[in-house]
Amino acid sequence: MGFRQGDAMTVLLTRGRYRARLAAGTVDLRASQSLRHRVFVDHGGAQPRPGGLDVDDFDSRCVHVLVEEVTSRRLVGCFRLLAMIGSGIADSYAAQFYDLSGLAAYPWPMVEMGRFCVHPEVRDSDVLRVAWGAMTRYVDDNAIAFLFGCSSFVGTDPCRYAPVFDLLAARHLAPPAFAPRIGAEQVVRFAGASQLNLGAGLAQMPPLLRNYLAMGGWVSDHAVIDADMNTLHVFTGLEIATIPPARVRALRAIAGSDPLGAG
Repeated sequence: MGFRQGDAMTVLLTRGRYRARLAAGTVDLRASQSLRHRVFVDHGGAQPRPGGLDVDDFDSRCVHVLVEEVTSRRLVGCFRLLAMIGSGIADSYAAQFYDLSGLAAYPWPMVEMGRFCVHPEVRDSDVLRVAWGAMTRYVDDNAIAFLFGCSSFVGTDPCRYAPVFDLLAARHLAPPAFAPRIGAEQVVRFAGASQLNLGAGLAQMPPLLRNYLAMGGWVSDHAVIDADMNTLHVFTGLEIATIPPARVRALRAIAGSDPLGAG
C-alpha cells in the first residue's frame, strides 16, 4: 500500500501554519513517542514509560504521521496507521481489548488509527483539520474502505461519562454484523437511558470521536477500562462509503486532492 516510512521527508499536506508529513527515521519516531508520553502520561495519568517515551510493539509495524508548525517545525500532533485486510484485524491494537471476529471477513482494505494526540498547549482546531486531511490522503491513495480505532476518555470512572455513554448507546451503536464483542476483563456496558442529556453528552465527547460520528461512524456497546492508559475507551469504526457527500467535499478541500472516491 501507498505511503511508507522513509529517510526523506514526505509531506502529505500543508494548511496555514501547519503541515502533516510522514515520520522519516528514528529521530521523528522518538519525537512522536515523546509527545505521546507528554499527552498520555504527564497530562493523562497513564503509567510512566521508561525514558519518557511511549513505546509499544505496534510502533514498528505502523506508518507514523506528524503534524508540525511549518516555520518552527514544532511537533503539535501525531498519530499512527496500521493497514490490513480481513483477518489481519486480529493482530490490531484494538483486538487486544475487543473480539473483532465480526470484522474478520471484511473483504476490503482497512486501517487502524492509533495513539492520536495533540500537544497539550495547542488549542488550534486547524491541527485536527490537518490531521484529518492527512488521513484523507492516506485513505484515498491506499483505497481504504474501513477506518477504525479506540476512542479514549480520560480516567476510569464510568459514572463520570454516563451522559455520553447514554448518547452513544441510543444513536451510534455498531451494525449487528460488525459489532465488537467483549474481549477484555474489565468493561462497562452501555445501559442507555429513557431520556438523554444531549448537551452534557456532546460536551463530554472527545473531538476525535465527534469527528468519527459526524461522518457516520459507530461504536461498540461497551467501554473498556484501561488502567495502564488511565482511560475508558470504545471501539470506533467508519465505513468510508457511508461518509455524507458534504463531509467528503470538506475533506477533499482540506486534503487538496480528490479523496475517498468522490466525484
